[in-house]
Amino acid sequence: MAVTTTAPATGAGTPTTSSRTGAAAVTASLVLLVAVLAVLDITQGTAAVGPSEVWKALTGRADAGDASVVIASRLPRMTAGLLVGGALGMAGASLQAVSRNVLAAPDTLAVNAGSYLALGVITVTGTSLPLLASSGVAFLGGLGAAATALSLSGVGTGTVRLVLAGSALMLGLSSVTEGLLLLFPEETNGLYQWNQGSISQNGFGGVVQMAPVVLVGVIGLLLVGRRVDALALGDEAARGLGVPVRRTRVAVVVLGALLSAAAVTLAGPIGYVGLCAPAMVRLLARRLRSFTRMRASLPVAGLAGACLVLGSDDALRALVSSDQAVAVPTGVVTSLVGALFLIGLALRVRDSATARSPERMRIPSRAMFLVTAATLTAALVGVTIAGVLLGDTKLLLGDVFHWAQGTAGQSVSFVLDTRVPRVLTALLAGAALALSGTLVQAVTRNPLAEPGILGVSGGAALGAVLLVTTVPAAATWGIAGAAFAGAAVASVVVFGLAARGGFGSNRLVLVGVGVSAATTALISLFIVLTDPFNATKALTWLSGSTYGRELPDALPVSGALVLGIVVALARRTELDLVSLDEDTPGLLGLRPASARLGFLSVAVLLGATAVAAAGTIGFVGLIAPHAARALVGRRHIRVVPVAVLLGASLVCVADVMGRTVIAPAQLGAGLMTAVIGTPYFLYLLLRTRRQGTTPGIGPEPGGPVLRPARLVVRQ
Repeated sequence: MAVTTTAPATGAGTPTTSSRTGAAAVTASLVLLVAVLAVLDITQGTAAVGPSEVWKALTGRADAGDASVVIASRLPRMTAGLLVGGALGMAGASLQAVSRNVLAAPDTLAVNAGSYLALGVITVTGTSLPLLASSGVAFLGGLGAAATALSLSGVGTGTVRLVLAGSALMLGLSSVTEGLLLLFPEETNGLYQWNQGSISQNGFGGVVQMAPVVLVGVIGLLLVGRRVDALALGDEAARGLGVPVRRTRVAVVVLGALLSAAAVTLAGPIGYVGLCAPAMVRLLARRLRSFTRMRASLPVAGLAGACLVLGSDDALRALVSSDQAVAVPTGVVTSLVGALFLIGLALRVRDSATARSPERMRIPSRAMFLVTAATLTAALVGVTIAGVLLGDTKLLLGDVFHWAQGTAGQSVSFVLDTRVPRVLTALLAGAALALSGTLVQAVTRNPLAEPGILGVSGGAALGAVLLVTTVPAAATWGIAGAAFAGAAVASVVVFGLAARGGFGSNRLVLVGVGVSAATTALISLFIVLTDPFNATKALTWLSGSTYGRELPDALPVSGALVLGIVVALARRTELDLVSLDEDTPGLLGLRPASARLGFLSVAVLLGATAVAAAGTIGFVGLIAPHAARALVGRRHIRVVPVAVLLGASLVCVADVMGRTVIAPAQLGAGLMTAVIGTPYFLYLLLRTRRQGTTPGIGPEPGGPVLRPARLVVRQ
C-alpha cells in the first residue's frame, strides 16, 4: 500500500496543473533571488575589492591579494550562508511537520541551546576535536534537547505549551553554559561570540566537511516525506494507512537535529531562521497546494532559509560600516527578524485561551495562614543567617555580633562589609520579583505572566546594559533609572499588543517571548560591539549576580518594594476584584482600566529595580505566587506577604548556593534560580500533559497547527 498526497481537485485537472506550474515558478524565483543575494554578498567586505576585482578573481585574472580575499574569505562566507540557511530552513520545516506546530524550530525546541551546552562542556575539558567530531557532539546535545522539549509539550498541542517547554529548557541549558563561561573564561574564550552566530569562514574546510552531513539529512527527510504527510492527519489515521508513527517521528527529529547540528558547528546558532523560513512556505501553500507536501515544501524552505541568512548578512553590511559589520554576528540580525515574526504571529493567533481567573482553591483558616507565615518567616531568618555566615570564608555568629558593634578584626570586617550587602540585595530582589509576578498575574488573570517570560526583565536588562556599556562609571540610581526605562518600554509593547482580547494566554506569552528574544539580541549586539572588559562585566551582571553590590545598590529596590507592599495591601480589595473577571469590578463601581494600569506600573517598577540591583533572575516571579496561592488561597491580603517571603528566601538560597557550592569560585544567583526553577517548571508541564492542560490555565486550544494535505490511498 502506497500513500501519496494530492491537492483537492475542483475541476478536470486544471487546479493541479496550475498549482504545479505556480510552484515551479515560485521555486525558480527563489533560486534567482538566492543567486542575486549570493553575488551581492561576495562583493561586500572590509577589503577594497569591488565587483570588478571579484570578477577578475573568479576568472583567474586578479592579483594575488584580491584573489586571496575572494577565494579564501568571501566565497567561503557566501557558501556557508547558503549551507547554513538551507539546513536551518529544512530543519525547521521538518520539525514543524512532525510536531504539527508552527512554532517548532531549532530555537523554540532548545536545539541550539543543547548544542551550545554540549560544545561548551567539551571546550571546558580542554578536549580538541576535529570539526566532524564537534558536529557529532553538537548533534547529541541538540537531539537530547529537542526530544525533551517535544516529550514535555506533546505532539499537536497548542503554541503556549511548546513555547513554554522550549523556553524553560533553553533558559536552564543556557544558564549552565553561561556558568561555564564565567567559571572558565580562558578555556571558553571566544565561545560567547561564537554563540551569536556568524557565517564568516577561513577557507572552505568547514563547508566541505559539513556539506555531506547536510546532504545526508536532506536525503533522509525526502525519503520519509510521504510518511510525514500522513502524520498530518493524526496518529490513528496514519497508523491506519500503514505508517509507523513512532519510528517516523523519531527519524524526522533525528534528521532535523542533524541538520541543526551541522549549521551550529559551521556558523554557531543562527537564530530563528528555522522558524521564519517554513512560515514563508506556508504563506505560499495557501495559494499553491503543491507546497503542502513535504517533498515539495522542504527544498523551498531551504531556499527561504538561505535567503534569510544571506539577506541578513547583506543588509547588515549595507547598513553599517564594514569594520562594524565584521564585529556584528549575522545571528543577531536574524534573531531580531525572528522576534518581530513571533510578535506578528502572536497578533494573528486566534486566542481562544482567554485570560481567566485561577481555579477555585480551598480557603485555609486564619490559624493556618498565621502558621504558614510564621514558618516562612523563621525559614527566611535562617536563610539570612546562613547567607551571612557561609561563603568562601565561613564565620560564626560571634563574628557577626562583634562586627555589628564595630569590634571585629580587620579580616572579619572586610568579609562582612562585602557579604551583608549581597545578602540584603538578594533578599530585596527576590521579594520584589515575587511581588511583581503576583501583581501581574492578578491583573492579567494569567498564571503564566511574570517579568521574565513577558520580556519586562529583558527590557530592564537592555536598558541597564546600554548604560553599563556606554557609561562604565554609571551610578546606582542611574542604572536603576535606565532599567526602569527599558522595562517600561517593553511592558508598553507587551501589554499593549496583548490587550486585544483581554490578555489571552496565547497572545500574552507569545508577545512576551518575542520581546524577550528581541532584547536578548540587542544585548548581544551591544556586548559584541563594546570593549571586551565591558562584555565580561555585562555577562556577570546578566547572570543575576550580587557580586560587588554595596548598600546603596539596594536602595532603589528597597524603596520600590515598600511602595509595592503598601499599594498591594492598601488596595487589596481592588486587587482581588480585578483578578476575578472583567465584569465584576465594574458592577461594584471600580474602574478596571485605571486599577489595572496602576498595578502594572508598580509591577514594572518592582521588576526593573530588582533587575538593576541583582541582574536578570528568572522564574521567581512565576513560582512564588503559584506556591503562595497553593498555601494560603487567593485572597491577596494573604498571598502578598507569603509570596514576598518565598521570593526572598528562594533568591537568598540561590545566592548562598552560588557562593558556597564551588567556593572560592562563584555562580550568579540568576544561574542558580534557573537551575532550580527549570526542573520545577518542566515538572508542571509533564504533570499536566496527559490532561491536555497548561499549568494554571486549564484546557488549551490547539492554536495554529499545520493543515494536513489530502491523502489518497493506492492499493
